[in-house]
Amino acid sequence: MTIPTLEYTAVDQIEKIVEAVRQGYSTDVTKSLKWRKQQLRQLHKMIDENEDILCQAAYLDKKQAAGEAFLVDLMVLKNEIVDALENLDKWVKPERVHAGLVHALDRCEIRREPFGVALIIGAWNYAYQLTLGPFMAAIAAGNAAVIKPSEVAPFSAAVMTLLIEKYLDPNCVRVVNGGVPETTRLLELQFDHIFYTGNGMVGKIVMAAASKHLTPVVLELGGKSPVIIDDTVDPQVVAKRIMWAKSVNCGQTCIAPDYVLATPNVLPKFVSACSTALNELYGEKLRSSKDYPRIVAERHFDRLSGLLSEQLKIPGSKVAVGGFCDRNELFIEPTVVTGVGKDEDTNPLMKDEIFGPILPVIEIKNIEEGIQYVRSRDKPLALYVFSKSDKTISTVLSKTDSGNTIVNDLFMNMAVGELPFGGVGPSGMGKYHGHHGFLAYTHPRSTMIRPAGLEKLVSVRYPPLAYSATGRKIVGMLLEKKLRGPVAQTVMSFLKKLPWNLVWWMACVAVGVVIGYFGRGRG
Repeated sequence: MTIPTLEYTAVDQIEKIVEAVRQGYSTDVTKSLKWRKQQLRQLHKMIDENEDILCQAAYLDKKQAAGEAFLVDLMVLKNEIVDALENLDKWVKPERVHAGLVHALDRCEIRREPFGVALIIGAWNYAYQLTLGPFMAAIAAGNAAVIKPSEVAPFSAAVMTLLIEKYLDPNCVRVVNGGVPETTRLLELQFDHIFYTGNGMVGKIVMAAASKHLTPVVLELGGKSPVIIDDTVDPQVVAKRIMWAKSVNCGQTCIAPDYVLATPNVLPKFVSACSTALNELYGEKLRSSKDYPRIVAERHFDRLSGLLSEQLKIPGSKVAVGGFCDRNELFIEPTVVTGVGKDEDTNPLMKDEIFGPILPVIEIKNIEEGIQYVRSRDKPLALYVFSKSDKTISTVLSKTDSGNTIVNDLFMNMAVGELPFGGVGPSGMGKYHGHHGFLAYTHPRSTMIRPAGLEKLVSVRYPPLAYSATGRKIVGMLLEKKLRGPVAQTVMSFLKKLPWNLVWWMACVAVGVVIGYFGRGRG
């Protein structure tokens, strides 16, 4: 298979494409569990049969090694599809609600219903996972979808488009390609759900567009994800994990470590270990390593190299590791900068998310100072803590807030499908991955099914009886919940945790045994 050239969708055809997908959804085929599973299997087959071409496209877009593309992009996606297929029967099952004695004859449940036609605006840095991951969740939830891959990774977008057309249902799944005009046209149209992955500036545009139709959104954004290091750690281990995470995809990762806060004793040891770690990861000639990717485009390179140059003009700031940049190759060496201040107005590297392989290191007097600095900034998408002290770990977790937190490692929460992934505040809203992705693409439909009869039983709510003094007492006795004291609340909490279905059947068996015993005695 030859990698095609990316062709933009004609703007005047976009509304027709969306309407065609809406027509497909209106047939209710996407609500079928059989269809959902079949599409998920086709998606897995699509990736499995085309791993080589997908990796080739990632290499053409950003010189990403095939091994890295598979590990951090394709494998994560394939695992999520398998998890969805294994759990979908359970996810779609209505959730019974125990409504109390008054509703003992009613069937009260929560049904997870798809929103309808979903728009997925993907990102370029992990073009497959961040485009097809949300799409997979949308399909599992029973939605139809319009997919907009990022044009910044044109080869990956072109391959995805070709494969989606080949493997998936064209009546309910379509791709729209393009840049700002095409995306703007999409956002002018009404969707039932929008999922966007990217930066906060565009996130605000997406949310504003969605508000015109009161469309629910999931925004996966980013921010400056801090790393806090205390004196108890092994600097060699910490440095290797951090430099690996900062180098993966050339630092172009929304949860990449953005800056390090380190105490005085560990800071110089950590910085020294960073150089050793890079040699172990990529060899002494990193520039010629086939495992180290490149910056995706010239404007991204110019922004990053400009930030580094401006930071080095600040007194005290210096490159401790790396620092080499080559615009012709879009190459930026993993770079550690020390002497960086915390003030974002006077330290260019501390203003916005870096989104590249440059790592500022800031000295803090103690962990409390680091916590207060993290709290003074926007809530990050990820927060990393390295410590062997349970007290330190507990303190950081209790006094900070972030979309995701990992202790003594980085990124590995992405491999746990059961953990929700998403931001908080400026770093995003909404969660996905695994069951949480299914929940993001469905709304909980409250359902109560009552027997058609029982009119005499329910007539207690009607006037004039219900509105009389006697009626109020009866209704209050049957329906009003009483505020209990602490002891009574503890007892009720315990009783609610009991497996009442099992208790009921055990009681029935016990009654049967008693009746049988006494009946035998009479015989």
